[in-house]
Amino acid sequence: MSTSEAVIDRIQLAAPRAPLVDTFGRAVTYLRVSVTDRCDFRCVYCMAEHMTFLPKPELLTLEELDRLCSAFVARGVKKLRLTGGEPLVRRDVMTLFRSLGRHLDSGALEELTLTTNGSQLARFAKELAACGVKRINVSLDTLDPDRFRALTRWGDLDKVLAGIDAAQEAGIHVKLNAVALAGENEHEIPGLIQWAHGRAMDVSLIEVMPLGETGAERADQYLPLSTVRERLARQWTLEDIPFRTGGPARYVSIKETGGRLGFITPLTHNFCEGCNRVRVTCTGTLYMCLGQEDAADLRAPLRASESDEKLHAVLDDAIFRKPKGHDFVIDRPGRAPSVRRHMSVTGG
Repeated sequence: MSTSEAVIDRIQLAAPRAPLVDTFGRAVTYLRVSVTDRCDFRCVYCMAEHMTFLPKPELLTLEELDRLCSAFVARGVKKLRLTGGEPLVRRDVMTLFRSLGRHLDSGALEELTLTTNGSQLARFAKELAACGVKRINVSLDTLDPDRFRALTRWGDLDKVLAGIDAAQEAGIHVKLNAVALAGENEHEIPGLIQWAHGRAMDVSLIEVMPLGETGAERADQYLPLSTVRERLARQWTLEDIPFRTGGPARYVSIKETGGRLGFITPLTHNFCEGCNRVRVTCTGTLYMCLGQEDAADLRAPLRASESDEKLHAVLDDAIFRKPKGHDFVIDRPGRAPSVRRHMSVTGG
């Protein structure tokens, strides 16, 4: 354990804190942390093609991210997911994974994981496994190279597939996340599911979310997953199952493929009643709800003192304000996004 890790842990142990529970009785046990707003893709539902990214001084340092995550672990967070942008493009990010792995060793943290576009996985898969990462989510919306290039604007499908190979070879369980896009990949969804299940990978389908200006019309992209499920049920036998990963997906098993399929439906059927999640941006802004603008600044108390007293006070106030749910609307063309920040800023 490094000196900085020892200091962080000593501070947390010196003043034990109560678990984070909101006013609706929901315990916050799942934290998503964006380590960077940058990405090497420009997916059409996530970013504009020409993005202006944050200046480096505004970002939390890796040491500050460690301290922040450790404070949440001390308050009862059991699942920690690092995201971006693309988390693996952050310089020296593996030092953060290695440092946070100590909470797995102690038993305070049950899972350390990440969501990635897969472009850097071939490079980092073995090291991630060595840090205790056992399961990851890879965003993959199509297996067609030309469509992949069009949807990501800059992406190379072969690199992503090589990354998935490397992760599986390293013993990491891979789950695919696919955004269902009307007129784009909807006809590919059955084939993507079959391919993934043939490689022992679960799949979660996600409805496009109205976050940030991307240069595309969200109402045109939106494909209700209720429609997708009805189509799939004509082809396969879908059975609802109680399987959960700690996130918002509701799963079915598919008899014919032998695999699991998750549905993440923030629009057709929100999942707010059991929300156990909060998100922190790479600048230290805590969002208690993905679909609301209310936020708390954690960077200021982090930098104000070596003690975490002010940080925990802000956390207490913020979780008290966690709303019952979001109110995403995507019902007509030309409507402004429900939330103006991009998904990549919030940790998508």
